[in-house]
Amino acid sequence: MNLMGASLKKLAGAGMEKILQTLTTSKKKGIGELKGWGLGLGVTGIIQSSAATTIMLIGFVNAGIMTLSQAIPVVYGSNIGSTVTAQILRLGDLGSGSLVLQLLKPSSFAPMLVSVGAIIFIIGDIKLRFRSGRKLIDISGILVGLGTLFYGMTAMEEVFIPLKESASFRNLFLSFNNPFIGILTGLILTAVIQSSSASVGILQALSATGSVTYGSAVPIIIGANIGKCFTILLGSIGANKQAKRVALSYLLFNIAGALFFVAVIYAIYYTVGIPIFENPVNRGNIANLHLAFNLIISIILLPFSDKMADLTARIIKDDDEVIADDEFRHLDDMLLKTPGIALTQCKNLMSVMAEKIQENYVIATGLITEYNTGHFDKLSENEDFIDKCETVLSEYIVKIDRKRLTIDNISMANAMLNTIGDYERIGDYCMNIAYTAKEINDNKVVFSRKGLKEIRSMMEATEQMLTLTFSAVENSSTNKAFSVLPLGKMVDELKRLIEAHHVDRLQTGDCGVQGGVALYDITNSLQRICLHSKSIAKNAITRFSRDETLDPLHGSVIDKKNEEYVELEKYYYQKYIESMLNTNDDQSEDNKESDSQEVKDKKEKIKNKKTDKVEKTEKKSDKKEKNSDKKKEKKDKKEKTVKKEKSDKKEK
Repeated sequence: MNLMGASLKKLAGAGMEKILQTLTTSKKKGIGELKGWGLGLGVTGIIQSSAATTIMLIGFVNAGIMTLSQAIPVVYGSNIGSTVTAQILRLGDLGSGSLVLQLLKPSSFAPMLVSVGAIIFIIGDIKLRFRSGRKLIDISGILVGLGTLFYGMTAMEEVFIPLKESASFRNLFLSFNNPFIGILTGLILTAVIQSSSASVGILQALSATGSVTYGSAVPIIIGANIGKCFTILLGSIGANKQAKRVALSYLLFNIAGALFFVAVIYAIYYTVGIPIFENPVNRGNIANLHLAFNLIISIILLPFSDKMADLTARIIKDDDEVIADDEFRHLDDMLLKTPGIALTQCKNLMSVMAEKIQENYVIATGLITEYNTGHFDKLSENEDFIDKCETVLSEYIVKIDRKRLTIDNISMANAMLNTIGDYERIGDYCMNIAYTAKEINDNKVVFSRKGLKEIRSMMEATEQMLTLTFSAVENSSTNKAFSVLPLGKMVDELKRLIEAHHVDRLQTGDCGVQGGVALYDITNSLQRICLHSKSIAKNAITRFSRDETLDPLHGSVIDKKNEEYVELEKYYYQKYIESMLNTNDDQSEDNKESDSQEVKDKKEKIKNKKTDKVEKTEKKSDKKEKNSDKKKEKKDKKEKTVKKEKSDKKEK
């Protein structure tokens, strides 16, 4: 049974698990519950274990993929699905009158199933060396498992046949007519072997002795349905409270069914009596009893799924439950039993990681022009999350059982392991840019207008590269991953031009040494971000193309002479490099015009200054001349006065 169930799960891959995850809701009331019920029945019928289905559900609820109300209808359906094995084993009751009926008996086709399965396994093993025989090996596991199951049942029946004549054996089964003893026996047997299908199968084999009656079979089947909860309860240990409620709903379902049937059947039996209780049962009768128990109780309880969820919430309260790292709880170890879902959860966490990286890039580059100390707290918080993601994801992906993954999922797991480090390094270089921005602010560094424009061009190109890279991974887009590579080449060219222009500005005195150090730090960080983005894109192209000859680490994954690649190069050159060069030329012309006007203004100022000086000199000369005339006039007057006095004296 284990071999058959495991092979069925491998063959279905992640598809069966994704069905459980996605198809349990509906906008119409009640439809979602019916879909969940049907899916639980179908999935359990395939993997032959309601315990395995319910443990899957516990993992989904624990990781937040499903809600409790979505999981409970699936639990009810899984109980019915667990009866499929008994229905298959009833084929042993077929008569042997015709050749067709004889071939349908398990004892007849069991050897054929094992033989065909063995042949398919050999073929699959040979093809597996060429990476194409995995499905054949899974199919062979199903056939060999089913054949061995039937062969084992037939062998068990043959061993039990001599017990027909044993009086002590008949007396033992008569004691099971006591409901308490019968239920306890079924419960213990199922709890020990951890499978109600197996315990019911053993009862079917024992029915070949003719000693098993309805009176002894009914309580054993009721007990077996309670005993199968033991595996579920063990599986819920360590889960969160929501997941424990799923396990509790499974237990309550079977306890409710047991109480209902015990009350109804034995009330009738001890009052009116049930004549058939003394009749012996065969495999088909036991299979029908097992089916009836689970079908009737699921039909009764299905409309009350919400009430069951409320009841489990009252029993298991979540007052004191605290979830510290909400994102990391999605990588639950219980999901490792469903590798496809576990890998999907890893992909989802990497998407969150990419969002945090992009957020840090925008904040860090923004600090270069508008520094804000408060933004560093958010940067540090995101960086801590990114670093933790790298460690947690790497450890979790390694734990996933690759033997149970499809070829595409194995490729996804390899790509994740190869690129997680690139994600983390991009986050580190974003922090480097932020620290450079802090130094620029602390040292009062001022970039020239040309230098700042050039840095912005490179930052814009890098931001587009990050957006294309993460979008390519998220949407499995080869085209977007392809577009990253020519853009990366343009970023390298931008770095070369920016540094060359800076040297020219140093010689003319437009830029200083401190500004140059900061500029080199920023361009180096941007270039490293683009380098890791190209690495992610190369791994994505390798994975999406499914071409195993491509080597993203040691060789080229695309043809650089490809027409599309050349056109993209031209487009990015025009968008970033030509645009930057044209901007610089325009600024140079503006500077020339500005210089020309400045010279004119200076000349005019000098001319005006000279004119003012001349006027001032002329005024000074006039004043001097006026003073001279005045002095002369005074002298003449004095001379006249002296001359007159002399004349008067002489006359006197």
